[in-house]
Amino acid sequence: MVPLDKLDAITQRFQFLEAKMSQGLSGDEIAEVGREYAELKPVVEEIAAFRQLLSDIEDAEAMLSDPEMRELAEDELPGLRERLPVMEQAMRVALLPRDAADARPAMVEIRPGTGGDEASLFAGDLLRMYQRYAEARGWKFDTLEQSLTEVGGVKEVVARVSGDGVFARLKFESGVHRVQRVPETESGGRIHTSAATVAVLPEAEDVDIHIDPADIRIDTMRASGAGGQHVNTTDSAVRITHIPTGIVVTSSEKSQHRNREIAMQVLKTRLFDAERQRAHDERASARKAQVGSGDRSERIRTYNFPQGRMTDHRINLTLYKLGDVMQGDLDEVIDALIEADQAAKLAELEG
Repeated sequence: MVPLDKLDAITQRFQFLEAKMSQGLSGDEIAEVGREYAELKPVVEEIAAFRQLLSDIEDAEAMLSDPEMRELAEDELPGLRERLPVMEQAMRVALLPRDAADARPAMVEIRPGTGGDEASLFAGDLLRMYQRYAEARGWKFDTLEQSLTEVGGVKEVVARVSGDGVFARLKFESGVHRVQRVPETESGGRIHTSAATVAVLPEAEDVDIHIDPADIRIDTMRASGAGGQHVNTTDSAVRITHIPTGIVVTSSEKSQHRNREIAMQVLKTRLFDAERQRAHDERASARKAQVGSGDRSERIRTYNFPQGRMTDHRINLTLYKLGDVMQGDLDEVIDALIEADQAAKLAELEG
């Protein structure tokens, strides 16, 4: 049974925030209170529905002692009681600790792995898949840095995705994506296996990461286009090296000032992710297995073109609609990953 005192505390906190917002707040307070209010609202709605169901069951049970109402109560009670475990499970999920980064925009980084030109072409396919998914969900997808190969594949791409619940849904995409297909250049019709890596990082806010100016080196250089075919005449590209960690980021827009902004934001995001990963690894070391560990060295998904299937190895889910998936139809697999993640967290809390 869900502890009712905990539900009361959450409801009271929500009512307090609601009253505070109606009083008029400063800009910083509005942002902070508004964020917590938005996070609690769906939880409070679940609590209200759960309490209403408990009340309906109590009323129906009381009606059993009334001869005139007994038949009606006997008709209603089975359906009400059947809904109770479903509602209790929904409440448990709603009460799970939230990842503070879930509501943030995300940085998506895609790079080819093993497989040469075919890996770079597959990295480009993944880029388009995420662009289409973002478009379908009404998110904004901005490519910050992109380097192409001579054959039109992707050597490296960094994109920023913003919108409602971006990181909450995209964070499960981090890992090694493997593709099995016949390359266009393969005359013998043999199936090749190649891979690309995807990293999804929550965007850092200024309050998260402080970078000491003495810890970075900023270099300017000439920005080159795809395959080195075009070179700007001005030194507009910016490369920032974070000396303590060795992290290097670059940006090659036309404006050097804009490049500094972009490169610093990407650097903050990578440092923030490294800190999150360190804290995560400390927690994970106490457990033997978990869903969605974030270990980017492991293969998470296979895209098999000859068989038209996509398999997510973390949850043993296979979908025979690869064409739709590559067109950005990712909700089915992402929903399944979220459910598996929630189930693992519930098992951990209740174990």
